[in-house]
Amino acid sequence: MQKSSTVATSIIVLIALYFTLFWGYEALRVLTSPSYGFEDVWRSQFLFGIGRLFDLGPVGLVKLAAFFATLKLAVACICALHIADRARCFVSGQPNSEILEAGLILVVLISIASVGPASWANSADLMREHTYQLLFAAIATGLCIFERSYAHRAETSEAKPQPAIDAAATKAAPRLHV
Repeated sequence: MQKSSTVATSIIVLIALYFTLFWGYEALRVLTSPSYGFEDVWRSQFLFGIGRLFDLGPVGLVKLAAFFATLKLAVACICALHIADRARCFVSGQPNSEILEAGLILVVLISIASVGPASWANSADLMREHTYQLLFAAIATGLCIFERSYAHRAETSEAKPQPAIDAAATKAAPRLHV
């Protein structure tokens, strides 16, 4: 069971590293771009789809792009904090997986908001990209739940002392026939 916990921890850290690097890079690219990432028309299709849905003008689209980029930067920072928390746990303590789970909730919301307009635009490649991110978030969430239940079982087995078996207590009492 210890080996599966180590594998789960490794996968969680790799997924957190993925979101830290890729979403952090994409968010910084959008936030530092003079056109807020609209120069990459393929990746900004979901923004156009959401803008069409809410009847946003050019300024609204720019604000929407900045909003999604800020959310992605927040997810990248949360995942980086989780990686640092995991590194701290090598020294002592248990990791706080609620930090990562909060970031994964944002990943799910952003991915669902992105995959809808991608499906309306019939862009299979864009849908696949957002579906992979949704899948990574689901795997990491499931592994966090597994890890938490494994840690809970380990704590309860250590905390619950085994009762001493008394030979006299195990003998059956004589039956009285009335």
